[in-house]
Amino acid sequence: MLIITGLVLFLYALNTLSDSLKQLAGDKLQAFLDRFTNNAIKGVLSGLVVTILLDSSSVVIIMTIALVNAGALRFRQAMGVVLGANIGTTISSQIFALGVGAYAAVPIVIGFVMMFFLKKDFYVQLGKVLFSFGLIFFGLFTMEEAVAPLKENNFFVSWLKTLETPWRGVLAGAVVTVVLQSSSATVGMVITLAGQGLMNVSAGIAVMLGAELGTCADTLVASIGRSKAAVKTGLFHLIFNIATISLGLLLLHPFTNAVLALSGKAEVQKVIANAHVLFNTAGVLLALPLLPLFEKLMHTLVSETPPQHKTSLKPKEG
Repeated sequence: MLIITGLVLFLYALNTLSDSLKQLAGDKLQAFLDRFTNNAIKGVLSGLVVTILLDSSSVVIIMTIALVNAGALRFRQAMGVVLGANIGTTISSQIFALGVGAYAAVPIVIGFVMMFFLKKDFYVQLGKVLFSFGLIFFGLFTMEEAVAPLKENNFFVSWLKTLETPWRGVLAGAVVTVVLQSSSATVGMVITLAGQGLMNVSAGIAVMLGAELGTCADTLVASIGRSKAAVKTGLFHLIFNIATISLGLLLLHPFTNAVLALSGKAEVQKVIANAHVLFNTAGVLLALPLLPLFEKLMHTLVSETPPQHKTSLKPKEG
């Protein structure tokens, strides 16, 4: 029950944080995306910055799909934003790995005071942001304390060891992310388990790869019934993630060794957070020069104009 309580707090805080940040600066962020996405590099940087500010890649990509659907962004611009969002989402894993749960009371108290004792809307929303950050840290801290006794549970430990098999880890990460509707929650749980010595680097990386796949569910649903360009954006997110995850699985052992070498003597949870950053950044760097090919593929898969059926052997006049 304590694990479930921590998870519920974490998910509630994530949703509240995202909503509060959108109210605080949503229109400005949309204008920012519209203005600073006129080439792929700027698009990536814009997606990175906005995702860090909103703390949710899904929210940013869904916002991008909405802007594309409204004609405010072109599909070519949207691809860069999607790639940037993939890097931006890794910042949260670095924060989780710092073990900030013990200090959760600080932003919770400051946020509470701002929400209830300040009248200006800006400060109230800012207070909600701080309060939500504190709840996120407290939720992680609660889960971390709750899973500690599971070290003595042979069944649970044996199940976690099965996740070291790459396809099992990816499947588990994808399913958990679809159920929780948050890749950040999945990665947070992985880092929490790793911090308690219940998950090693190999299993953590496999589940993290699955979380990258599971996060596509929200954006695919958001693109249903939208314009062809918006559908292309959601489909691009899916295909890009499938391509990078497949490559990650093929190179899992050398990738894991590279992360361990770069991380030095860092703790397991920090190594997994580093793997998240390295994997997503490497995927974006590989995809950038291939964006024209991705664009052609999307145009092929989602035709802008429906095929015309011949009704006569004679060509139409005019």
